[in-house]
Amino acid sequence: MSDPADLDRLLARAWAARARAYAPYSGFLVGAAVQGASGAIYTGCNVENASIGLTVCAERVAVFQAVLAGERALIAAAVVAASPAPPTLCGACRQVLREFAADLPLVCANQAGQRRVYRLGELLPDSFGPEAFQSVQPYFSLL
Repeated sequence: MSDPADLDRLLARAWAARARAYAPYSGFLVGAAVQGASGAIYTGCNVENASIGLTVCAERVAVFQAVLAGERALIAAAVVAASPAPPTLCGACRQVLREFAADLPLVCANQAGQRRVYRLGELLPDSFGPEAFQSVQPYFSLL
């Protein structure tokens, strides 16, 4: 994600996704884009629900779109919102992204043009991932 054109393209897709967000309760519209190892970009927006616990974040929607398309590895992500500072991700989204990339490059931006670039490992240190199950695979194969 070192190429500024790639970064701009990912952010543009996230902003386009944000325009479709459904956030009638909070009014906080969020867009996200993830790039798969194939190079394809997948987008998502937050979708709120009257039962607030059923709300789904933009980042997870984008990851789920990537998985639906067959991606199993991510190489970059972007998250955008109209917030005073560039938005960061909730814990659930950090964990879902971790499933597909341990140290994913992530850019967060707001409408004022401020950007912050992170590595997922910074936001989720000492994370729990798929490799934790390597030692228990024989057990699961017996089920």
